[in-house]
Amino acid sequence: MKVLTMTLFERLGLLLVLAFLLTRIPGFRSLLDRELDVKTTGMHALIFGLFGIAGAQAGVVMEGETFFSSFWVFQVEEHQMLVGTSLVAIVIAGLLGGPVVGWGAGCIVSLYMFQLGGMGALANSLVHPLTGFLAGWTARFFSQERVIAPTKALFIGIFPPILQGALLLVFSSQPEKMIPFVDRIGLPLVLSNSVAIAIFTAMIRVALHEQEQEAASATRRALTIAEEALPYLKKESPMEMAADIAELLFKELQVAAVSVTNRMEVLAHRGLGDDHHHRGDPLTSPLLQRAIQKGEVTIASMREEIRCPHPCCPLEAAIIVPIVQSGEISGLIQLYFRKSQQLRAVEVALAHGLGKLISNQLNAVSAEKLRLLIRDAELRNLQAQINPHFLFNTLHLISTLIRVNPDLARKITVHLGNYMRYNLRLASASLVPLEQEWEHLDAYLEILRIRFADRLNLVCHMEDGVGQAMLPPSTIQPLVENSIQHGLKDATSGGKVEIETRKGKEGIRIIVRDNGCGFAADILEQVGKTPVPSEKGSGIGLYNVNQRLIGLLGAESQLQVCNRRSGGSEISFRIPDREAAEEGVG
Repeated sequence: MKVLTMTLFERLGLLLVLAFLLTRIPGFRSLLDRELDVKTTGMHALIFGLFGIAGAQAGVVMEGETFFSSFWVFQVEEHQMLVGTSLVAIVIAGLLGGPVVGWGAGCIVSLYMFQLGGMGALANSLVHPLTGFLAGWTARFFSQERVIAPTKALFIGIFPPILQGALLLVFSSQPEKMIPFVDRIGLPLVLSNSVAIAIFTAMIRVALHEQEQEAASATRRALTIAEEALPYLKKESPMEMAADIAELLFKELQVAAVSVTNRMEVLAHRGLGDDHHHRGDPLTSPLLQRAIQKGEVTIASMREEIRCPHPCCPLEAAIIVPIVQSGEISGLIQLYFRKSQQLRAVEVALAHGLGKLISNQLNAVSAEKLRLLIRDAELRNLQAQINPHFLFNTLHLISTLIRVNPDLARKITVHLGNYMRYNLRLASASLVPLEQEWEHLDAYLEILRIRFADRLNLVCHMEDGVGQAMLPPSTIQPLVENSIQHGLKDATSGGKVEIETRKGKEGIRIIVRDNGCGFAADILEQVGKTPVPSEKGSGIGLYNVNQRLIGLLGAESQLQVCNRRSGGSEISFRIPDREAAEEGVG
């Protein structure tokens, strides 16, 4: 018994080598993930069936109290029995693939064992499909585990040899001879089978852990590279962007060389071969053109596929990764290797992930640029809006004064020209210095002083040292216009509008107040936040100003609107003090 046990354990070496090879089969992962259809079920049943046959042939032929082995057994005599570890494969098939895979693999081994013949051929034929089905049914109790623990597998592996011994006794025509025979092989089979099953499950867990660790490492590398690449992808110059990306990938991936191209030519090359791989080289390789057309990661495993004309080029293999931007292939990233043997599966998987991540980053950058362009266009449209009533009233005043006071008409015309010239410059600037905005306001106020000389007093005060603070153009003028048209609409005399700047710790506050009628209580909370229609307009002026302030300076700069206790209204907003900020940095 001791010699038989040692012999069966020695034969486990061959079985474990086959098990190791089995874990490297690409489709083996589908078995672990329980992603089985008819095709994969049949394929795995066949694989484990052949594995079981190999386990049987790795055993010995028992004859009485002696045993012998040969390279391959084709026929077993009636007084002999082939004793091996075929049940190991069947149990593993059931534990990993479920009852169907276990039963299918067992049937394959059963047919093989039956045609070999020998003592107990019927029992050996029955035990394999029955063991496969029972192992698969047992695995349902451990379905939460991707691969059953070796200790549990060791325990489960005890029962198939016991079942085999029981069937040998049940179907034996000579029980007096079978009892001592089962007694001799029982313990060696129990030990060898249970240990083999435990070792096999441990190997699967180790192999799976290695694969997942490698995949996790590749994912972390890809995410790190994509994050570091984001600032480079935002650059406007394609050449600078390509050079920085090539440098980053060459440093992080530790490949032989990296090239970044557009659809027509090389934009940057970093690494080996830079003496003849230059920026501006055309993409002549059919492999590169195929990658651009199909948009798929392509492998160049031979020097001839790279098509480098230099006779001593050190680059032998490459992974070609297409970059997708806005739904189209915008370029390629080529990862070069010195030898084709360096093209491991992890490098290919990493290249796939990098291509998708960088493509997504580029799309995000493009979307952000488009969003900013749209917002800028909207803001410029808001800035360019001029109240036509003011323009028409001023022109009407000029035409009247030309007859009665030409000098005053000439003066208003100059101020109107300055005012209009400023508005034409709005399309070229998102922010202007406060002193420039004040000049625009002054031209506007001069026209108003002439128009409302008898009933309106306009007072302005700007503190020293705030002139370089930046704000959206044409921001203060609409606030003054609102005070005159709405707050002082019924005033025939004594109307007053004050424009004041105050410098504080949180920035520069600009205040426009009047002594008019103020805002109605039911609309006060809505002013600036939504367009509020009135009898003299659409109510969009204050809303436009508020939107521009929030869009260009932030929510903290939005309009603050209130009614004054003494009568009238007050509108204010805050802008950052750039001079104070620069002093703070210094």
